[in-house]
Amino acid sequence: MFIELINTYDWQNTTDLIYSKTDSDVQTALQFKNRSIDDFMALISPAAEPYIEEMARQSQMITQKRFGKTIQLYVPLYLSNFCENNCVYCGFNTENKIKRKVLSYDEIKEEVIAIRKLGFEHILLVTGEADVKAGATYLKKAFEIIKPYMSLISIEVQPLKADEYSELIKHGLNTVYLYQETYNRERYSTYHLKGNKSNFENRLMTYEHLGNAQVHKIGLGILAGLEDWRTDSFFTALHLNYLKKKYWRTKYSISFPRLRPHSGNFEPNSIMTDKHLAQLIFAYRMFDENVEIALSTRESAVYRDNMLKLGVTSMSAESRTNPGGYANPELNTELEQFSVNDDRTAAEIANMIRSNGYEAVWKDWDCILQ
Repeated sequence: MFIELINTYDWQNTTDLIYSKTDSDVQTALQFKNRSIDDFMALISPAAEPYIEEMARQSQMITQKRFGKTIQLYVPLYLSNFCENNCVYCGFNTENKIKRKVLSYDEIKEEVIAIRKLGFEHILLVTGEADVKAGATYLKKAFEIIKPYMSLISIEVQPLKADEYSELIKHGLNTVYLYQETYNRERYSTYHLKGNKSNFENRLMTYEHLGNAQVHKIGLGILAGLEDWRTDSFFTALHLNYLKKKYWRTKYSISFPRLRPHSGNFEPNSIMTDKHLAQLIFAYRMFDENVEIALSTRESAVYRDNMLKLGVTSMSAESRTNPGGYANPELNTELEQFSVNDDRTAAEIANMIRSNGYEAVWKDWDCILQ
């Protein structure tokens, strides 16, 4: 299992290896087509920064060859902001004194109808991690309400059991996004003070449950701002490589959430600049031509526009991070998990994509690639 693999690595030694990569290591990685995890390490190292234009060129070429000039659009629907975890970086932290809400089944229908009117057929259901308030039974009923309106349903919720994932697959579940947040075992408890998420190994084991349940697609990522982004991204790539080999029937995606303003006072311990994020996206694309790469509304409009052609395959649009934010956008802003950075409408983002010679697609990739 991956927990056994990651136990063979030392965080500080890995960091030292990344920062010791040389110009020669980077040039070697740039020349290969089938790149190893060691090549990925070179591409995310400081030594690769002078080569970012060449990395961008290769990333664009690989992406267009594999995915064409197409950007998939999706939208998050926050079902609940109740959470049992005390994660110091999150607006839904159980200790934060914020208004809490779980959408009723009637409210879910109102939200999904409002979202469907925006044009979306791909929806991402998001909750805080509170199994009692919004567990598998609640999600199953939500799927029954949403499925007639959407061609693809993804979730980003608390870890579930393998049989619960299997049951949701029967009701239309396509993709599960689950972020380890940081792979630094020694520092993990610094950010996750209590709740189920505070168990580092149990969270890693959830990916095995997803693979065994044969979920169609798994989304990975770390929260940039907790630990050194280069080291955390290396372990994400190591995890991706492991999952691809063991659960080869499953597809994979990578997301890059960076810390945004939220309820609470946590300040990032590590800063990922726009240039660093671009370098990382290019490195992932060069490492795995098949992995889907998503860029959310956490990023600015200007940045997302500039990255459109350089490796990204999916973008969220017109996101609301509060339960009830689509049918009644003026009412529930105090329920937000974090502030979005690109507040354009879905139509405006779709028009931007088309003006750049790309197609904005509101459905899932399986429909696109067939």
